[in-house]
Amino acid sequence: MADRSHDAAPGGGLGLPSPHERPYSAILDSRGTSEDSSRHLDLSVLQWPASDDFDYPKAFAEVDLDALARDVDAVLTTSQDWWPADFGHYGPLIVRMVWHCAGTYRIGDGRGGPSASLQRFAPVDSWPDNRNLDKARRLLWPVKKKYGRRISWADLMVFAGNRALESMGLRTFGYAGGRDEVYQADRVDWGPEQAWMADERHTGVHDLNGPLAADQLGLIYVNPEGPNTVPDPLMSARDIRDTFRRMGFNDEETVALIGGGHTFGKTHGVADPERYLGPEPAVADLEQQGFGWQGGHGTGQAGDTVTSGLDGTWTQTPTTWDNSYFRNLFQYEWDVALSPAGLWQWVPRGGAGAGTVPDAHDPAVRHAPTFLTTDLAFRVDPDYEPIARRFMEHPEQLAEAFARAWFKLTHIDMGPRERYLGPLVPQEHLVWQDPVPPPVRTEFSTSLTLDEITQLKHQILRSGRTIADLVSTAWASASTYRNSDRRGGSNGGRVRLEPQRSWEANDPETLHPVLQTLEELRPPNISMADLVVLGGCAAVEAAARKAGHEIDVPFTPGRIDASQAWTDPQWFAALEPLADGFRNYRSRRAQHLSERLLIDRASQLTLSAPEMTVLLGGLRALGIGRDGLGVLTATPGVLTNDFFVNLLDMRYHWTPATEKSSSEATFEGRDRSTGEVCWRAGRADLVFGSNPELRALSELYAADDAEPNFARDFVAAWDKVMNLGRWAQNRSER
Repeated sequence: MADRSHDAAPGGGLGLPSPHERPYSAILDSRGTSEDSSRHLDLSVLQWPASDDFDYPKAFAEVDLDALARDVDAVLTTSQDWWPADFGHYGPLIVRMVWHCAGTYRIGDGRGGPSASLQRFAPVDSWPDNRNLDKARRLLWPVKKKYGRRISWADLMVFAGNRALESMGLRTFGYAGGRDEVYQADRVDWGPEQAWMADERHTGVHDLNGPLAADQLGLIYVNPEGPNTVPDPLMSARDIRDTFRRMGFNDEETVALIGGGHTFGKTHGVADPERYLGPEPAVADLEQQGFGWQGGHGTGQAGDTVTSGLDGTWTQTPTTWDNSYFRNLFQYEWDVALSPAGLWQWVPRGGAGAGTVPDAHDPAVRHAPTFLTTDLAFRVDPDYEPIARRFMEHPEQLAEAFARAWFKLTHIDMGPRERYLGPLVPQEHLVWQDPVPPPVRTEFSTSLTLDEITQLKHQILRSGRTIADLVSTAWASASTYRNSDRRGGSNGGRVRLEPQRSWEANDPETLHPVLQTLEELRPPNISMADLVVLGGCAAVEAAARKAGHEIDVPFTPGRIDASQAWTDPQWFAALEPLADGFRNYRSRRAQHLSERLLIDRASQLTLSAPEMTVLLGGLRALGIGRDGLGVLTATPGVLTNDFFVNLLDMRYHWTPATEKSSSEATFEGRDRSTGEVCWRAGRADLVFGSNPELRALSELYAADDAEPNFARDFVAAWDKVMNLGRWAQNRSER
């Protein structure tokens, strides 16, 4: 967005260490990526706080959005002495705040985005790229104070971003509430680096690793000076495309977002931020009360504001929506130059454009426009250039493209449209919302009687498909759910569609015959989405019965089948699991240790540590483990506690079957007296005997009197996963 950071040399204008001298881990190591011993696994990510009886959708419905708009508009146009508004309007600052909050989203793991409110908490609140956005949030506090719990911070920030755009002349595409209040930071892997603006996330020719999207630690997107501060627009275009693709945006959306966003506001670099800015909020003095980056140049505000070190304004109308950004991009020839702080930026050649751009605070002063290396990327890249030129020639197309891209940016992490609240929700269904059609008949699926459900269970169990096949198919459908962005889950039945039906993790050779059998058995009043889950529930009941437990596994119908036409394979590819410890599956592309990936998946499934433990042990007993890995029972398909009993049995000792330091390490459980190999297991299995907390839970379920409780707890955790993501039926589901 407007202000970025750089890799400048440290300085000491305030007598303070620079960001490069303050390791990232000293501010807040909340990434949970340390590769230390499995005995020190951080399980706090699995703790799911109990909610009170507060009904946020009901409270939000009571908010008068017209009155809220007036309150926000008053903030936008009332300059405060403690942080004067550039050009007399806070609109550009608020747009940058929302953009940087929403821009943390990445499709690889669904983390980030405005719903998570990460910008309000460390470490994101202290990223160099978010300098001075603490002031933007503080400007909105009087509005938040007035409305209290009726509107969450995340909903308010996105609403304020829309109002900022509307007040500056753009007709927005729409707005939805529905983002719950957040009181602590989500734990996100932000990368391997230990210092701001470090770059250890690339391999090969600047290839970005894992689910990461930002180009360096502390950036929202890419370095505005160019890759690693090299002012090369064509190289910058490559990084922009990779980063925005990882955020879920194509080339047209990318050009519209950056060009539209840079229509507003300015960058601030009248002095070197490394010399004249104090510590970031996470480590600022107590009396700063959450503020950071205390300015040490002049007054520290208004014309003396220091943010990124880049300095200038893109357009002649920085608080008015138009296409002047693209007119300037092609009207002038551009030369690279240094900002007052010594950062690379671009100015019109030969003094062109002088005096055309207003000063942010002094009406008697005028400037030439200033662009960034990332802006010039749209002029030199052969794919970006025609899009940018079209937006210059057709401003109405720019307005439409930006409004839609902005809506996507600020709503992409909300999940299905059924979660959207309020009268401003657009009527159009968008493919990135993972749409599921309404049922053909209102009685569809919900008309099933108990006798019909019982008969279907019997037919499924007599079909010749094994308990493991039915359970793994249901798990393949439901376990795609990601709580980070509310995508996936059993609703939609997309396990029968591409790309999900062909994922390696789902073992297509086993999956396809099961789906074919279920389709042949399906009566007209039940969806395949429901039938897949029902098949898994029937199999669990049968497995429990074999173990001597008569347990009714809950089944709630009402899932709807999505269509292939509304399932974009490229968009859904991001949900493909690179590892699933519950199935002991791991692809060659997976990074990190298997037990850590298991915990991350359990977190996405909203599981507690006990739920994760009982689910994995139960699935192993049912025969779920790639090539039998981790199935520590002589009777697979019977819901016993054998996994825990045999894992903890001192008759067996475990020895590495492969290099034990490998992320894909496997182990053999040998009989101590004979040396015979009795079991094979992976890291995601052995961690339940190695980690003290998980061993305590394993001991609970391995006891002689544990089987009834084990079976009951497994069924409860299974039912929870099977119903994740059914927002149309239960919006309060978390």
